[in-house]
Parts: sequence; structure tokens; C-alpha cells
Amino acid sequence: MEFRKNIETLLNDFLQTREDLFLIDLKFSAGDDITVILDGDNGVTVQDCLDASRAIEFNMDREEHDFSLQVMSAGLSEPLSIPRQYAKNIGREIEVLLNDSSKIEGELAKVDEEKITLVLRYRKPKEVGKGKVDVEEEKEIPYSEIKKALVVLKF
Repeated sequence: MEFRKNIETLLNDFLQTREDLFLIDLKFSAGDDITVILDGDNGVTVQDCLDASRAIEFNMDREEHDFSLQVMSAGLSEPLSIPRQYAKNIGREIEVLLNDSSKIEGELAKVDEEKITLVLRYRKPKEVGKGKVDVEEEKEIPYSEIKKALVVLKF
């Protein structure tokens, strides 16, 4: 248990020196394989991952406790998980899978500590006459209703 606490402390100390980076996940396997997933307000570089890895490895004694360490960035295919991650993606299209298994896709417009706001754009039939009209509406979604949210990649 002390080993895990030491790793967490070293990682937190590193993140305090780099306020633009934040922790998404820290996993320990039974064989002491450690996986650190970081994200950043302006993305994560390879150098950022190296710096985090060194901050941990250079302060641990492998003779005392053997471990493997992998530090990586949260990729675009990873789901959004914390408000800070949502905030860095404002203005992008995201797809949200709700707890009731329905899906909503829209532009992420606002983020706060309780919910996100999407701008939904679609076409619907006119009230009178033939044809369709463009509709734009905002929809607030509490984090508690979100099962999974992904940034939509457009090429």
C-alpha cells in the first residue's frame, strides 16, 4: 500500500508543477504495472509524458520494489470523463451516450461542474407548407445522465 501512496504522491507533486496537465486515470495491476493517463488544457506532448515518467521513476528504487510504468495521453478515441476535459473541447462536436442508451450529437457549447450544454442542429418539417426548416436548440445534460461521451472526428 505504501508503494501506491508513493507513486500517487510523486505524480501529484509533478502535476502541481505543471498546472496545464491533469490526471485522467491511474491504474495499478496485480503485477505492479502502472498506467498513468494524462490530459492537458493544450494537449499532451511526448515530452510531457517523459517528464511525468521521470518524476516517478527517478524517485523510486527498483531494487526495493520492481514495477513497470507507462505514461500516456488520453487519445481522441478515449471517452471524456471530467469537467476539465469537456471544457477543453468546447466548440467541438461530441456524441453522448445517455444512461437510457439514447444518443445525442451536438456542438459542446458550455460546461460547468454539474452539466454540459450542447447545441443541436437539425432539420424538421415546416409547420405549414412543404419543405423543411433548420432548427438550432440548446440541450443541457447533467453528468449523472452521461454514460459515455466521445469527441466526433471529422475528416
